[in-house]
Order: sequence, then structure tokens, then C-alpha cells
Amino acid sequence: MARPLNEQLRTLPASPGVYLFHGEDGEVLYVGKAKSLRSRVRSYFQRSGDGRPGIARLAGRVAEIETIVTRNEVEALHLEQNLIKRHRPPFNVRLRDDKSFPYIAVTTEDGFPRVMFTRERHRRSVLYFGPYANAKKVRGTLDVLNRAFRFRPCEGPKPGRRSGIPCLDYHIDRCFAPCVGLISREDYGALIDGVIEFLSGRTEPIQEQLERSMRDAADEQRFEEAARYRNRLVSVRHLLERQAADRPSEGNADVLGLAVEGERAAVQVFPLRSGRMVDRYAFHLEGVAEQDESALIEAFCLEYYAGTPSIPPLIVVPPAATGLEAVAEYLSELRGARVELRAPARGEKRRLQELATENARLALVNELRSREAGRLRRIEALEELREALNLESLPIRIECFDVSNLQEASPVASMVVFRDGIPYKAHYRKFSLRSLTGQSDVAGMKEAIGRRFSRLGEASEGEFDESFAALPNLVVVDGGKGQLSAALEALGEAPETERIAAVSLAKREEEVFVPGSRVPVRLDRHSPGLQLLQRLRDEAHRFAVGYHRQRRSNESFASLFDELRGVGPARRRAILNHFGSPERFLAASVDELIAVPNLPEKTARQIYAQLHKAGGA
Repeated sequence: MARPLNEQLRTLPASPGVYLFHGEDGEVLYVGKAKSLRSRVRSYFQRSGDGRPGIARLAGRVAEIETIVTRNEVEALHLEQNLIKRHRPPFNVRLRDDKSFPYIAVTTEDGFPRVMFTRERHRRSVLYFGPYANAKKVRGTLDVLNRAFRFRPCEGPKPGRRSGIPCLDYHIDRCFAPCVGLISREDYGALIDGVIEFLSGRTEPIQEQLERSMRDAADEQRFEEAARYRNRLVSVRHLLERQAADRPSEGNADVLGLAVEGERAAVQVFPLRSGRMVDRYAFHLEGVAEQDESALIEAFCLEYYAGTPSIPPLIVVPPAATGLEAVAEYLSELRGARVELRAPARGEKRRLQELATENARLALVNELRSREAGRLRRIEALEELREALNLESLPIRIECFDVSNLQEASPVASMVVFRDGIPYKAHYRKFSLRSLTGQSDVAGMKEAIGRRFSRLGEASEGEFDESFAALPNLVVVDGGKGQLSAALEALGEAPETERIAAVSLAKREEEVFVPGSRVPVRLDRHSPGLQLLQRLRDEAHRFAVGYHRQRRSNESFASLFDELRGVGPARRRAILNHFGSPERFLAASVDELIAVPNLPEKTARQIYAQLHKAGGA
């Protein structure tokens, strides 16, 4: 151990707080909390260590120890979570893909709130429900809720369109048309309150209301209207049947199940709301490094409940998870009321916890099996391509190029990279084609590949690009013989590219053209090799089309600004920075425009009048 590290260990305080382990380059490797920083941090560097294999690797990489003293352990928990979110240390337990899970969001800050599908959960004025297990379930729930409550499906903070007439959703009984004043703000608010009640698990009121409306309409011989209420009631009951069974004696709780295998772990959450198991959520943990169950449950609870819309009063944990008093106190502060973490010894909650654990074990086994099957299939695909295309070595790194333009407007090209048969998105690159005249994919392909390989090995400060500096084993272009010839010509003009193989994939017959052969290579349509090439081609096309749309949108947005009187470059930047997107700017109210920094009120009103053709605001 280096002397400077020894000196740092000798001067550690005995107070509670948070410690950060930094590597040689200053990177934060690990963030932890402790009741006593001195004893906890020193344990990492003792011969016995703390028994975790991953920690032994961590201790050898630590170059600097940073400590932050807090008043108590709960305060240390708050700080630890903030630092983990900021630095995402590689040795901390991570909740994999937690931001990609779908939610139902209710935009309560809007005058006429929306109920919508989302994958974000960071806006304070929005009420979130979830996360849900999959997007299909969320969209199905939203469809049923829209049929029952008829909330507005249109986007933006204000309802309606510029035309000022109700859309089709109103005419098919999917919206009350608040855009033209056919429902008051108060009545619409009551409708949204019903949605929130339903999503919170209180489903009896909406069922009673629909059944009452159905009977009233039938008594008054409004049979078509009664049938619509009946259909909505059936949809709601069907949704509830799909969700789960009733357990009236269990109240509100979350039941956690945990399974660990090597450096991976799976967590299942069974949420009980008013005694009803309303869903099941599945999560995977990475960076486990054989930590005990208590540490894993603590890490999961801190990250998961920091972003959930509600925390139940009881969280049922596995029997081996102990010493979670500080976590319970931390969650109680977040909830604003007491939260208990308990491992039940018997009864229904114990049975539910064992069921959640079994589901977590099965989820982990299925994920490991799926990962292994995917790995073997990728190896098979790479081997097949090496043999079928007569390559010198396995195509470990494959780069695929595509060109996108529309009648000579905003021509662009994309480069996507697959490494070991999976997308390596950090190395994706896009090109705005400069010298292209006319609508020529062949010329565009030559320019893009020429520019990519002209930067091979660039290492000058400020210009080094890790993706451009790497050599691919195989270059794939979208197209036929013409695109392949352009690619070969561009490769021939660049240094150090003589050993790079190039092929093209034609869409219609999925033929693979190789240099020096008039006859294309035909791979079996179900073969792993062809499917890998198709994934490459489709991903390059998606990336190119996305960039092309972005450029066209930016250009049309810029032309919109050119037509606005009183808006120069400085005010344009201020507006863009404030709203962030053309859609939000176009949907802004007068008050929102006035709130733009450095934009005078008079100018804001003029802009609003020009956008809405109203002649004034």
C-alpha cells in the first residue's frame, strides 16, 4: 500500500458519514456510508478484508479516499444516494435499466390534465403510477381507462388543435372535448380524480358509477348509451381480473423477493394496495459481487423507492435481510410517515414473500439462460459470416453505413457499430453530407465512408475519436453493387484499410454482394448470419432516418424563426434554451412566452400573435 493512502487511513474520522474511493484517474469507484468512517473504511484494506471477492479487486485500485462527515446514519443514507446517482460508480450495486420501465403519468399541473404513457419520472408536478412490468400492459390499461373516463388523449399542456374543432376522439366517445368547452375544468378535474383513485387501487367507486349510469340509461330507454356504459364496465372488470386476486386482510404493502447468482441478482416486487395485489414488478441488479442479502435489499430499496410515486407503510423483506433500521428511517422521511421493513415469520405475508422469492429465482434463471442462448447464437452468426464471406478472422467489430435524404433535402449518413454481435452505441456516428449534389446514395456512401476512414488513428488533442480510431473487421453498406463499389473506392483512398473486408446487403432479395464476384452470396433466411446483417442494416437505417428527421425539423424550426418579427439570434437562443423543443414553443401560452429570460413582454405578445394569427394577445 502506498504511503499517501496509509496517511489517509490514519486520519479518518470516527464519525458517521459517506466515503468515496477514487481511482488513479480520479474516477469514483465506490460510494458507501458508515456509522464510523474510520473502522468501516479501514476494513477494506485489512488482510482479511470483508469477505467479498469484488471488494478485494476494489481495494487494489483505490488511489484516494474522500470522506464527508454527517450528523447521523440516516443523513449519510441521503447523501450516499445522491452521490451514487451523480457518479454511477462501477463497484456499487446498480438497478439495471430502472429508467426504462414504463409508467402512467397524470399531468396534474395542467389545467386539463393528461393521462399518458411515459418512461420518465423526474417532473415534480406530475403524478406517476408504476413502474409496470411491460409497455403492453400500460397501453392496455390506458385504453381501458380512456374508454371508462374519456380523458383527453391530445398532447401538449392545452387541449385541442389549432383548427378549434373537436377531433375524432370526441365523436367516438373517447373524449369530452375540453378544447371547445364541452366540459368545465371542475368536471374534468373530478374525472381525473377518478382516474387517480382507480390507479391507486380504489376501483369500487368507478364500478358503482358505471353500473348506476348503465341502469339509469336503461330505465330511460336510452339503450345505446346503456350498452356503452355496459361495455366500459366489462372492460374495467376484465382489467381488474387480469391484475390479481383480492387479499382483504393484508392492507397496503410491498412484498420483496430476492434471488442471487454469482454477480447478478433479481428482485420481484408484489405491491398490495387495499389488500389487492395490483401488479408484479421485476428488476435486475448488477455489480452484486456476492454481497449479502441485507446489503442488496438496502441498495434496492434506496434506489427504487427514491423514484416511486408512493411508498407503502410496510415493506416485506426476505428473512436474511437484517439491520435495516436506518433504511426504514430514511424511507419514513421520504414518505412523511412511518415505514416498517419486516421479515414475517409466518402467515399470509410469509407465504407471499416466499412466492416473490421463487418468482425472482425463476426470473434470474430465465435471464441467465436467455443471455447464454443469445451469446451462443451471436457466436454462431459470426462464425457463419466468416465462412460464407471468406473473411480472414471473426468479424468482432462490424460497421454498417446507410444514407438518408428526401429529394436532395438535408442529406445525411449513419454509421452503426456492432461489437461481438451486439450494438455498441457509444461508437455510433452520424454525418451531414457536404459535397452531395443531387439524390445519389452512391455518392453519399462514398463521402461518408471516406470521411470515416480518413480519421483513422487521429490522436491530436481535441480531435481524437475512439470510434474513428478503431479498425473494423467488416464494413457493411446498405444497397447493391453500386454502393459496394463506392465503399471499396473510399476504402482504397484511406491508409491502413487493405485488410478490411466490405460487403453490401440488398433489401429486395436480401442478397450479400462481395468484392470480385458477380454472383451474390445467398444466406438462408433463418440463418443467424443473415439475421445479424439484417439487424445491422435496420439499425443503420433507423439511425440515419432519425438524424435526417432531426435536421429537417431544425431547418423548418429555423425558417419559422426567420418569419417572426422582433426575434434575432440572441432571442432565438433564449427561446430555444427555455422551451427545449419546437413543440413546447408552439404550444406555449402568452404567460409562458413572457417568462422567457431577456424577452420583453411586448415582444412576447407579438410572437404569440404571429404564431396564432390572432393579430394581438
